[in-house]
Amino acid sequence: MTIKSKLKKNAKKIDKFLLKYLKKQKKSLLIAPMKYGVISGGKKIRSTIIFDTGKMLKVDQKKLLSVCAAVECIHSYSLIHDDLPCMDNDLTRRGKPSTHKKFGEATAVLAGNSLLTLAFEIISNKKNFLSPKQKNEIINLLSYCSGHTGIAGGQELDLKFENKRKKLSQIIDMQKKKTGKLFNFCIQSVAIIANRNRGERELLGKLGEEIGFLFQLADDFLDLKGSKKLLGKPIKKDNKKGKSTLINLLGSKKAHKYAENLKKKILLKLKKHGKNSSNLIETINFIKERNF
Repeated sequence: MTIKSKLKKNAKKIDKFLLKYLKKQKKSLLIAPMKYGVISGGKKIRSTIIFDTGKMLKVDQKKLLSVCAAVECIHSYSLIHDDLPCMDNDLTRRGKPSTHKKFGEATAVLAGNSLLTLAFEIISNKKNFLSPKQKNEIINLLSYCSGHTGIAGGQELDLKFENKRKKLSQIIDMQKKKTGKLFNFCIQSVAIIANRNRGERELLGKLGEEIGFLFQLADDFLDLKGSKKLLGKPIKKDNKKGKSTLINLLGSKKAHKYAENLKKKILLKLKKHGKNSSNLIETINFIKERNF
C-alpha cells in the first residue's frame, strides 16, 4: 500500500467514526459547522501517526479510534480558530471556504469550542475500550498539549512574534507548542494504552514533539514553494504576515539542512524499535518530502 493510500484509508476510518458519533448526538445548530470543520478533507496525518505508533507498540487498532477522533477534533478546532479574522484571517482551508467564511465568525468560534469539548467527551466515553486509568491519563495529557502550554500558547506566540526578530530557540519553542505538542500527544497516548512506564512514555512524547516540529518545518516550506491548488489554502502568507519561521531566520538552504538533520535524528531514535517502526518511518519520510 502506498503512503497516500494509507492516509486515505485511515482518514476514511476516522471520518466514519466521527460521523457515527455525531449522528448519536442531540441535534443542534452547531452540528453542521462542526462537521464542516472536522470532516472536510485533510490528510489526518496525526491519526496515521497514532495508528503507526500502535503497530510499533503492538496496540489493537480498535483501542486507538477514539484517540484519533479526539485528536482530529482538537486539530480542527485549532484550525477553525486560527483562520478567524482576529488571528490569521485565512479565507480558505482544505480547498473550501474557511468555517467562519461559510457560517459566520460567531458560529465558527462556537463550533471550534464544541469540537474542543467533544474531544474530551469521546475519550471519556464508556464504550471506547480504554480503562478508567488510561482515560484519566489521556485526558490529562490532551489538556496539557491543547491549552496554554501547547497549541493555544503556541498560537499566541506565533501572533506575538509577527514582524519581530526572534532567536532560533524562541522560534523552536513556539513551533513545538503550536504544532509539536499535539504530535507529542499522538505518540504518548498510545504508550499510555500500551501500559509503558512513565519514563518511556515521556521519551516517546518528546519524539512525537520532534516529528511535529518536522511537520511544521515542512509546512513552512510548502507555504514558500507549494501550490495553492494542491494545498487547498493560500501560499506565501508567512512572508506577507511577517511570521517568525526558521526559513525567515536562517534562509531556505540552512533551514532545509536543519530539517534534514532533524529527520535523521528522529529515524535514528526509531531504529531501536526495529521492523515494528517501519510504518511510522514511512510516514515521517512522507512528512518531510510531502508536496501537498
